[in-house]
Amino acid sequence: GVFIYSHLQQKVQNAEALAQKYKQQQEALSAQLQVVYEHRSRLERSLQKERGEHKKTKEDFLVYKLEAQEALNKEKQDSMNRYGALSSQHKILKNQHEDVKKQLLDLQLQHNSLKLEHRKTLETHSQKYAQLQQEKDSEVANLQDTVFKLREESKLLRKAHQEVHSQLLSAQ
Repeated sequence: GVFIYSHLQQKVQNAEALAQKYKQQQEALSAQLQVVYEHRSRLERSLQKERGEHKKTKEDFLVYKLEAQEALNKEKQDSMNRYGALSSQHKILKNQHEDVKKQLLDLQLQHNSLKLEHRKTLETHSQKYAQLQQEKDSEVANLQDTVFKLREESKLLRKAHQEVHSQLLSAQ
C-alpha cells in the first residue's frame, strides 16, 4: 500500500510538475497570445486608419480628377472659342488681303497706263516746245533782219533828209 501510495504520490508529483510546466507554458503562450492580440489589435486599428486615409485620399483624388476634368473641358472650350474667333478673323484678313492684292494690281495697271500717257504727253510737249523754239528762233531772225533793214532805210532817209535840208538852205 505504501509502495502504491508512494508510487501514486510520485505520479501526482510528476503530474503536478507536468501541470505546473503546462501551466507555465500556457501562461507563456497566453502572454504571447496577448502580445499577438494586442499586436493584431494595433494592426487592425492601423489598417482601419489606413483604409480611412485611403478612402479620403481616393475621394480627394476623385474630387481633384473631377475638378481637373472640368478645368480641362473649360480650357478646351475656351481654346475652341478662341480658335473659332481666330479662324473667322483669319478668313476676314485673307479676304481683305485678296481685296488689297486686287486693288494693288488695278493700281499698278493704272500706274503703268498713266506712265505711258505721261511719256506720250512729255514727247508731245517736247515736240511742241522744239517747234515753238524753232518758230521763235526763226521769228527772232526775221525781226533782226527787219530791224537791220529799217536801220538802213532810216540812214538812207536821214541822208535824203539831210540833202533836202541842204538843198533848201542853198536855195534860200
